[in-house]
Amino acid sequence: MIDFAYDVLPGRVVFGPASRDQVSAEISRLGCSRALVLSTPGYSAKAKDLAYKIGQLAAGTFSGAVMHTPVSVSEEAVKAARSVNADCLVSVGGGSTIGLGKAVALRTDLPQIVLPTTYAGSEMTPILGETVGGKKSTQRTVKVLPEVVIYDPELTLTLPADVSVTSGINAVAHAVEALYAKDRNPVVSLMAAESIRRFVRSLPRILADPRDLSARSDALHGAWLAGTSLGAVGMSLHHKLCHVLGGSFNLAHAETHTVVLPHAIAYNEPAEPELMGLLAELVGAKSPSTGFYELIGRLGAKRSLRELGMPETGIEKAVSEATQNPYWNPRELDRELIRELIRRAWAGEPPLVR
Repeated sequence: MIDFAYDVLPGRVVFGPASRDQVSAEISRLGCSRALVLSTPGYSAKAKDLAYKIGQLAAGTFSGAVMHTPVSVSEEAVKAARSVNADCLVSVGGGSTIGLGKAVALRTDLPQIVLPTTYAGSEMTPILGETVGGKKSTQRTVKVLPEVVIYDPELTLTLPADVSVTSGINAVAHAVEALYAKDRNPVVSLMAAESIRRFVRSLPRILADPRDLSARSDALHGAWLAGTSLGAVGMSLHHKLCHVLGGSFNLAHAETHTVVLPHAIAYNEPAEPELMGLLAELVGAKSPSTGFYELIGRLGAKRSLRELGMPETGIEKAVSEATQNPYWNPRELDRELIRELIRRAWAGEPPLVR
């Protein structure tokens, strides 16, 4: 017998090639007429192009989004929104921009339309992570959940293959932890497994041909499923580690998830043998941790925190912070085992099941 509770989150999804052309219609559908378009500095030209296309519905642009959503940047964006009397937000970009949109929505209650250009999946979650003084904290509230998400795979065609790989593995990490979450349920488990399946088959195709629209669509579908899974259940050790490492050492978000994933899986393998068998099947290996470590290697992504810029002297700090106020995890946290996990991830060594 299975007992579970599942809260279905509100929101509208528009999916398909050229769906970006529906932004104006979606702004009007929300009853809005002054959209502030958000992006990173590197995506500012595309943000301005989008603002031009939606014409009089655009109130302006703000292109200051950066990694890990520093509160100082969020406050700047709030001032920008108020200065142009914005009545909604349009975020175009990856996790940094989506995070900024959520942070502004938290402070202003402005509705959000999101056009993801990566596979992070944050657009489907009521979760916001913000950084102050090198420490990243997260909160869960439907106030930050976007009202509309427009998935246009054509927007991901120019995403470099190497970035596509790490962005995809980042999404896979959401799905993996959803499978063994404390509040898991059959609906989320189906979505999480299908998300992993889509990424395992699509990422090698994207690496071989970044212009493969079918593979891009497959991956974006996987991102939607992974984000929905992340938004429906709690996360565990993997996400705690990545929040600590990213916030403390300013490590690239998706790359950090990519390095840590096989090691976090290895830590939890003894606690969830049945689910680990499913993961092994999905990745096509005897051991899921080894399978993902090898897949990441075949896809050409970095496999060590050292390569991402984390100093070896930071290992002890990471251990201390990761074991303080830990997220629920299927296996109790052991400080020495966590130290060895982080050390192996820092060095790029294969994951170890103990």
